[in-house]
Amino acid sequence: MGRAIRTAWREVRTIFLGLAILTGVGLATRQRWLAALGGLLWAWVCYFFRDPDRTPQDSDEAVILAAADGRIQRIEVVEEPRFFQGPARRIVTFLSLLDVHVQRSPYTGTVQQIHYQPGAFLPAYRPEADANEANFIGLSTPRGPLAVVQMTGVLARRIVCWRQPGDTLQRGERFGLIRFGSRVDLYLPLEAEVFVQVGQQVYGGQTPVARWPGS
Repeated sequence: MGRAIRTAWREVRTIFLGLAILTGVGLATRQRWLAALGGLLWAWVCYFFRDPDRTPQDSDEAVILAAADGRIQRIEVVEEPRFFQGPARRIVTFLSLLDVHVQRSPYTGTVQQIHYQPGAFLPAYRPEADANEANFIGLSTPRGPLAVVQMTGVLARRIVCWRQPGDTLQRGERFGLIRFGSRVDLYLPLEAEVFVQVGQQVYGGQTPVARWPGS
């Protein structure tokens, strides 16, 4: 069993069971198209839940990495009342069905708070998706606060976070998973130097997105 399946096995075993039954029925009834469909869907699910190893493109310890694979949708200043308790810079990343959906810590630090937000399941690329179901993770680092938000979409109905308050995360370490197309927000101090631009493709645990102020 490959890394992709091992990482998400608890989340997708029902899907795999259903696809195995579909393929088996196709083979048993000699309906090749049904067996082929089951096999193709099995392969796609394995591809979706792939979990490649990542190495930061920049070894500078002052660099903050992308928390997820995807395309940068917005970079904006917003009020963040939970953890920053004031203005922060938000980098919004949209994850398509073709992106890796494992999330990684943008920097080394301690999980200070996790807040689950019930909500809607609007398309994750829309601004009104701020009201969607989400999981907020506040990270305290030696250089300052960071926060990551895992957010659902129309197809993404399952957020998984493997960490608890008090846990330590290393830069680039895996901490969660969103099942099917979704969005991840990264909150930074206003003074952080941002490297990325709207429309840019980034890769979690690999692409530098910002640098701590004063570094």
